[in-house]
Amino acid sequence: MEALIWIGLTALAIALPFYYPHWRLQRVLARPLPAEAEAVLQRSIPVYRRMSPELQQQLRRLVVQFLHQKKFVGCEGLEVTDEMAVTIAGQACLLLLNRPSKVYPALHTILVYPSAFVARRHDVGPGGVITPGHQSMLGESWDDGRVVLSWDDVQQGAGDWTDGHNIVLHEFAHQLDSESGRANGAPYLGNPASYREWSEVLSRDYQNLRMHAMYRQHTVMDHYGATNPAEFFAVATETFFEKPYQMAEHHAELFAEFLKYYRVDPRAWMAAPLPPPEPQAPASYAFTGGW
Repeated sequence: MEALIWIGLTALAIALPFYYPHWRLQRVLARPLPAEAEAVLQRSIPVYRRMSPELQQQLRRLVVQFLHQKKFVGCEGLEVTDEMAVTIAGQACLLLLNRPSKVYPALHTILVYPSAFVARRHDVGPGGVITPGHQSMLGESWDDGRVVLSWDDVQQGAGDWTDGHNIVLHEFAHQLDSESGRANGAPYLGNPASYREWSEVLSRDYQNLRMHAMYRQHTVMDHYGATNPAEFFAVATETFFEKPYQMAEHHAELFAEFLKYYRVDPRAWMAAPLPPPEPQAPASYAFTGGW
């Protein structure tokens, strides 16, 4: 009898560390997002009001899980408020709608600076010579479970949902990209057969963007996406969610790939942009007199 008790206690001790976090999460998810937090979503995600009730409910549940599992750390004296945390969580979880997800399982900490921060960089020159340096950054996504954000730029991204620039969407796209093993512009697609078409479409549009950037030509996507395939995926994600009509018009196949990956169509949440005004004919003048 004592042996059975010891076996049972041992089994419980082994199972408890695995079961307890899941049990706690289920208890947290059983509670709705507080009304004041939903009000933050309405302010910080302008398209939230136009989303279907089902997607709104999904987003609220994802935000609850995100806030439960992730730690926010203020840097340079910044105190991270509930509004800041909900703003970041809400925008980050937009990328997870309609998709099976463990809500960024590799991520554990979000570092928030008041504004642009300085990161140390080491440039490798000819002959492998390493030159230490510093670079001003708006955000970073690290492969050790951390994301770094500038709060000023988080607010700026929330304030204009049509310019194609959103630091939260950008850095959390990198997190999704890393789920396939490393950030290389090819996130986990679920079906191995999907990678061939994904690679063909993204490689072509990436090379086109590099060409446009080289000649400083205007494009729908920011030229920063021409840096490397990982940055292209992140910039294309910003464009997909904030300039979907323009992306669908100028990058139809790329837009179709992102529709399949993100499983939402942001055009349903936004009014179509007004067409640019037609150029006016130059005024004509009648010559009625002499010198």
